[in-house]
Amino acid sequence: MALLSLPAADGTALSVRVTGRSEGPAVLLCDGIGCDGYIWRYLRPFLEKSFKVVHFHYRGHGSSAQPEDTGTYTIEQCAGDGWAVLDALGIDAAVLMGHSMGVQVALDAARQNPARVRGLVALCGAFERPLDTFAGSDLAVRALPYVTKWGFRSPDRLRRLWAAAMVPEFAYKFATATELNVRMIRRDDFLPYLAHMGRMDPIVFLRYLESVAAHSARPNLASIPCPVLVIAGARDGFTPPRLAEELARQVPRGELCIVPGGSHAAPLELPDLIELRIEGFLAALA
Repeated sequence: MALLSLPAADGTALSVRVTGRSEGPAVLLCDGIGCDGYIWRYLRPFLEKSFKVVHFHYRGHGSSAQPEDTGTYTIEQCAGDGWAVLDALGIDAAVLMGHSMGVQVALDAARQNPARVRGLVALCGAFERPLDTFAGSDLAVRALPYVTKWGFRSPDRLRRLWAAAMVPEFAYKFATATELNVRMIRRDDFLPYLAHMGRMDPIVFLRYLESVAAHSARPNLASIPCPVLVIAGARDGFTPPRLAEELARQVPRGELCIVPGGSHAAPLELPDLIELRIEGFLAALA
């Protein structure tokens, strides 16, 4: 395993973990907002058997630097940072694999460099404006301007509130009551996400959330040339399965897999099923 610090185009230091086969084809893992890799716990070992697995922390996430220019906390910048990482590693082409916000990042990366994408796996994510349909309503997107306005005016108060809300036991109970399939997920698999969120600057989170809320890959879907595997949890309340169904229809070479009982954290709830589906997809790319 290689843990590296590699520069983005603007010099921001990005934390990068490279594992798996040194001479194998590359897979770039793209996290969700506020995540530093917890979702790949079961898929990573499977991928490492055949691929060089590259996982980077977005700026302001994990061990990557947090630049003062908050205007760089965008989907487009994350996609560009991913290509900067691959360039620094001397990797010409890769399979892009994204979860949640990482689906938007992967789709934008495919827009930026379509010829360098061998395939794309979209896990439990939307291709445009996910807050418009979050939990089955547009309440989140309507509330966002008021939340960001207050948060940016009162950052210290926001940070105190954030710290109180991210107490692991409270946050886990809330997550299992509202989204996670408690019969399928292991508590210890989800706690790393809560721990990272607790360390994250909520101002950075809100800046990313603004980009997530506004970003749409729809104009570029028809021009994505590579095969795309779209995987959705049947009971995902964050990004409903119908969004995955539409994404699979809109791209020229789309395939769809609905995970029975899966929530937004389906890769932790039913990893064996998802692994088998991804294995078949990647084998067809060879």
